[in-house]
Amino acid sequence: MGGMALLKIARLGHPILLARARPVADPTAPEIRALAADMVETMREAPGIGLAAPQVHASLRLIVALPIGEREGAREASPLVFVNPELEPLEETVEEAFEGCLSIPELRGLVPRARRVGFRALDLEGRRLEGEATGLFARILQHEVDHLDGILFPMRMRDLRTLAFENELARQRAAAAVEEVR
Repeated sequence: MGGMALLKIARLGHPILLARARPVADPTAPEIRALAADMVETMREAPGIGLAAPQVHASLRLIVALPIGEREGAREASPLVFVNPELEPLEETVEEAFEGCLSIPELRGLVPRARRVGFRALDLEGRRLEGEATGLFARILQHEVDHLDGILFPMRMRDLRTLAFENELARQRAAAAVEEVR
């Protein structure tokens, strides 16, 4: 048996990204465990902070995500695997922040998301995972669960004028920083 494999990431325009993924029947099945391990490896290599099964051409309700809050860096966090995840907003507060997506390389846009969400899912042992997420982790979960419903971040944007290439945003930020120094 070989080790983990890097998976090909579906890009904007591929129909699998617009389909509603089907529930995972058995979270403990060896093929689900293997898919989750390959997804973690693919996410790390990309590098990304979350990945949904439809993004690697598997129409299943399975996501991997780094539980990063406002303080820890992405590299220290251990990825979590969520099988058949469900989210619910826990407060009215919505925050806008720039998001990117491995399926839409090099683009970012301002996306409104609930600041705090409750989550329910199963892990790879079939045990219930429950908790709440705030800030960046809440945003990652909402972005990845959207993928399971065929929703891509530009569909959530309030104003497409905020859609921009990463290098262009970096150039704008650098210019703004120079202005502040003057």
